[in-house]
Amino acid sequence: GRARFGRRLAVLGADRDALLSALAAPDTAPNAVTGEADSGRTVFVFPGQGTQWTGMALELADAEPEFAARLDACAQALAPHTDWSLREVLADETALNRVDVVQPALFAVMVSLAALWRSYGVHPDAVVGHSQGEIAAAVVAGVLSLDDGAKVVALRSRAIRRSLAGKGGMVSVAADESTVRGLLDGHAGRIGVAALNGPAATVVSGDPEALDALVADCDTRGVRARRVPVDYASHSAHVEEVREELLAELAGVRPAQGDVPLLSTVTADFVDGTTMDAEYWYRNLRETVALHAATERLLRTGHTLFVEAGPHPVLVAGIEGTAADAGLPVTTVGTLQRGQGGRERMLAALAEAWVAGADVDRTALTGPGRRAELPTYPFQRERYWLPTPGRSAAGVPQQAPDVLYRTEWRALPDQDIPGTLEDWAVVVPDGGHPLTAALPGVVTTDADLKGVTGPVAGVLSLLAPADTPALVRALDTAGVQAPLWCATTEAERDPEQAALWGLGQVIGLEQPQRWGGLVDLPVGLDDTVLRRLRTVLAGTENQVRVRADGTYARRLVRTPQVAPPAERWAPGRVLVRG
Repeated sequence: GRARFGRRLAVLGADRDALLSALAAPDTAPNAVTGEADSGRTVFVFPGQGTQWTGMALELADAEPEFAARLDACAQALAPHTDWSLREVLADETALNRVDVVQPALFAVMVSLAALWRSYGVHPDAVVGHSQGEIAAAVVAGVLSLDDGAKVVALRSRAIRRSLAGKGGMVSVAADESTVRGLLDGHAGRIGVAALNGPAATVVSGDPEALDALVADCDTRGVRARRVPVDYASHSAHVEEVREELLAELAGVRPAQGDVPLLSTVTADFVDGTTMDAEYWYRNLRETVALHAATERLLRTGHTLFVEAGPHPVLVAGIEGTAADAGLPVTTVGTLQRGQGGRERMLAALAEAWVAGADVDRTALTGPGRRAELPTYPFQRERYWLPTPGRSAAGVPQQAPDVLYRTEWRALPDQDIPGTLEDWAVVVPDGGHPLTAALPGVVTTDADLKGVTGPVAGVLSLLAPADTPALVRALDTAGVQAPLWCATTEAERDPEQAALWGLGQVIGLEQPQRWGGLVDLPVGLDDTVLRRLRTVLAGTENQVRVRADGTYARRLVRTPQVAPPAERWAPGRVLVRG
């Protein structure tokens, strides 16, 4: 097939004429999608309550067997905890007004949409969920089983209806956190910050009368504020009333590590899936939703495509605002839209994702089809041969350039940068390494990174050249973006160790975003050498030799050419070395 280029166009149409008209005028055709493909990672985003609409996803269930099968599996998982039919309530506006119906229904739709995206080849490199959307995120990440996810969302929403409904409310304020907290000064204890969705997208929750006063105050000050259509106060002190009930009812939940990284909006950090127990799901309902900070963390770890897997996109504006505020690239894609819940809308979402760089499996859309011969690309033809330099009568090139270099090790100032390496991961070979005993507190691990359970400031590899490529792949798989340093011991005396310097320079060229550098250490490791090693790892040089008498940086220096006597070349035997 054809190569996939960076600039992309996707067209949608029910017949040949619709496709041809879009191809003829892609810039103005409503059924054409254009974009620049990005090599960044993909995030599945799961919204909280408020995205629902009557009839959502039913049309898609009739058209997409994969979606329908997952929706039915969700219905079966919810059945022990509910007294209603999932497909019936999706079409029932009155039923969707109940929190103990709408939250499980949204959970089922979001989990099923994620399965549909995956069936078309789009897989998440990370997931993030807003409020109750984090339950769906945990299921998609493999942290919760489908049965446990259904149990959490059903029992928790039932507790909200029984104990919290009718006692509170929520308000969305178009302002940053600092401004909103200033507005809350007169309502201490009655209103709190419920969610931080973006740089100017904040939600508060609390007592109804205090919220009415806040909306009036915002109107007076020219700050846009609107009531969220709920009658309870999630993410506020109101939730503390149901803490013991939730801890008891969800005690049987058994979280696992998961197979997709999950960025928690409770902690704004990647979370160990095994900690997402009953206490965590209480905190998820009680504490502020830190979506703004979570989004920024994802953006700064190379995630650029955010797919909102919900019935209507509500978080994309906050995500785009966070990216703009941080000066980082992002593409957001919704899935379904209010009133557009069929296959046509799903195909449009896939087109938007594909032009942004997602690896959409087109054979899953159209089947294998029939291969047709098309004209080749009209590539430009341009000469790239270097001009031949003039030659003297003796056959020696005139003005031969200086092309010879040699390596010099230049002494660096003997600095002492305070700090330790306790937040570094040191990757050691099977037989161990004397350096790890000299670095108390560091996280030691193997090439599979099994010992790394949280973020690290850097990675120091003591592996042999043959094992280093596997480590680089493991860092990429684990999403570790910390700089990688490779250490050798007196490499100039050991050909295998010296080979690591060549491999390290290749890694630095191919993956500059994760490269730290190369450091060569002496055999004897005393306090002075360790102090100099800490200074090197915190510095800006990336090819360094540490010795007992100082620290040296590698430099390439021109070697003056000495012109040989000019002689004409005569045919004969020639030895070519390289």
